[in-house]
Amino acid sequence: MNKIIRKITVIGSGTMGSGIAQIFALNGYKVSLYDLSLNNLDLAIEKIQNSLEKLEKKQLINNSMANDAISRIKLCNHLENSLKESELIIEVIVEDFSEKEKLLKEVNQFCLPDAIIASNTSSISITKLANKVSKPERFIGMHFMNPVPIMPLVEIINGMKTSKSTTDNIISITKSINKTPIVVNDYPGFVANRILMPMINEAIHTLNEGVGDVEAIDQIMKLGMSHPMGPLELADFIGLDVCLYIMNILYKELGNTKYAPCPLLVKLVDANHLGVKTQQGFYKYDAKKKEKQAINFKY
Repeated sequence: MNKIIRKITVIGSGTMGSGIAQIFALNGYKVSLYDLSLNNLDLAIEKIQNSLEKLEKKQLINNSMANDAISRIKLCNHLENSLKESELIIEVIVEDFSEKEKLLKEVNQFCLPDAIIASNTSSISITKLANKVSKPERFIGMHFMNPVPIMPLVEIINGMKTSKSTTDNIISITKSINKTPIVVNDYPGFVANRILMPMINEAIHTLNEGVGDVEAIDQIMKLGMSHPMGPLELADFIGLDVCLYIMNILYKELGNTKYAPCPLLVKLVDANHLGVKTQQGFYKYDAKKKEKQAINFKY
């Protein structure tokens, strides 16, 4: 029998965290959105309001639904308070094992004994993360896609100790927020990034070797393969540091040189050209004008 979940805590108020909070609140759940930074929380609620306004303009929701969603989100910068009464906790912090390990030890200390803990990690082992909580059978991966309010998929990742009841609960709750759950097993990169990241890395190699420029590579994949966004623009959107981190995990864990990150990707991250979030990656971004211009890389 599935556990009834009414209240959730989302830990991390960045782009993914705010999107996850929004979609749960919009579907009737009480949400505690936690971040150490009050400024980050203010930015998150602003993002959510802007996103809801866009959905209203597209007539996907009405004003009453938007207002109700906002009213269900409680901002919190005190972890213990944010976890009170939460039956589901979703970790959405930086893609770094040591940071997640530290957080999960704190969560384990304050959460309800029967709470389900989920990680939105895009590549880190669920089995390894589950070792940091007292009930690994109640730990699971919930890998949402970006942008969360739009993308229908949630990749559900079972760790070696994840119980069937936990998986069944997460499948049910994922459907309740109008997302499609696809269950996979714990392996480096899971399915989504095991396939996506090497493709992005190969696109960067293609650029680095001068086979085509930024716009040529992206346009070929959009027009020829029906991709909604070219791989280099997508890399900018994800964050080049995140792409590099995932490629390093694939390379380390699978031990195959085909997963070695392209030197150009490493150089861009070293230069702090991380994509949209630093306003430069494979494209240069003008946030005010909402424009982008491809970088002309010299070979």
